[in-house]
Amino acid sequence: MMKDWNAYRDALLARVGEFAQQSPDVIRGLQTIDNAAVKTGHLEPKMHELIALAVAVTTRCDGCISVHTRKAVEHGATLGEISEALGVAVALNAGAALTYSARVLDAHAQLTK
Repeated sequence: MMKDWNAYRDALLARVGEFAQQSPDVIRGLQTIDNAAVKTGHLEPKMHELIALAVAVTTRCDGCISVHTRKAVEHGATLGEISEALGVAVALNAGAALTYSARVLDAHAQLTK
């Protein structure tokens, strides 16, 4: 096991609770954004969580991984569905590296004109 994700999530949420006491407006703002993202109802909750997991991987957020893995499972996501979402994240990370490599070549070309 790499990490005890359940213990980590519990400890993280406790610290977030402490932060919320110090900065309640920040937490309310985040909750407003989070609620707005699902307000239209165009996507099923499970799909939201699969997208959140892919984003969590690309942004390297352990807290997001812990929270959204739990939510995805609660909404019925299978290991296969989660794995496919993670495959999309891997593909986009590689694609992003390729895209930014092209930017480096462009910057280099401008320097050597």
